[in-house]
Amino acid sequence: MTDLNLISEPTEEELSQVARDLNFEKTRNDNPQSLSLLQINQYNELGYLMPLRGLPADEINEVRIFFDQVLKETLAAGNSSYSISTAHLKFGKIYDLMSHPAIIAPVKDLLGEDLVAWGAHFFCKMPNDGKRVPWHQDCPYWPLTPTRTATVWLAIDDATPENANMRFIPGSHLDGVIDYEMSDSPDDVLRREVRNAGEFGKPVDVTLKAGQFSIHCDLLLHGSEANDSPKRRSGLTMRYAAAEVKAYLGWEQKGILVSGKDASGHWANLPRPQNS
Repeated sequence: MTDLNLISEPTEEELSQVARDLNFEKTRNDNPQSLSLLQINQYNELGYLMPLRGLPADEINEVRIFFDQVLKETLAAGNSSYSISTAHLKFGKIYDLMSHPAIIAPVKDLLGEDLVAWGAHFFCKMPNDGKRVPWHQDCPYWPLTPTRTATVWLAIDDATPENANMRFIPGSHLDGVIDYEMSDSPDDVLRREVRNAGEFGKPVDVTLKAGQFSIHCDLLLHGSEANDSPKRRSGLTMRYAAAEVKAYLGWEQKGILVSGKDASGHWANLPRPQNS
């Protein structure tokens, strides 16, 4: 059995040793099954889609009840509300959710029929927690190539400007990898920060009702401010890649096949966790 604790975030030095193609590849799909051609073009031009319908009330309520219990246990163990990562390989319920038809249908339209899910991370901002997610792109963090990865952000609670919803900078994915600096602020959830993000456009709020989701590409600038409200803001990020994408530094162990085939057998495709 793979020790998930050994699959860690790569260091800058480790990432520098991985040859990666970090350029946006436009989606070319003349016959999408879930999205419209207009939405395909929007994803190519803006780097994101939102809001998408997602889960009905009864299903997202089940996810919220499940998350509430996981969060309770996580906090009781002395860990933070941001520490629940690689959840699809720890919890059977999240493993199953990664292949939910309502979620993977639009992702397949963007990335292709052969699809792996390789990451699931709860981002939970507790009321008045003071933590912000600095402006960043995802792909510089990841030992993956090429950049044919998209993130689904599923709202577990309503996400609004009041409780610090995520924000996107439209079109910033077309600027390639943007220079970033390392942050040592204890109030920053992530260590890498693009400090001149405003030069790349005006941010838009990713306002979502519980059960709705957004999709953004791995080069899009995004971030969120601190939650200074009395309302919690919890979401589940689900990371998907075309099966042809290659992972390094052990990250291939994270990938499970959710559609089509993995012709090269690159991804580990570990079995469903037995716990619910």
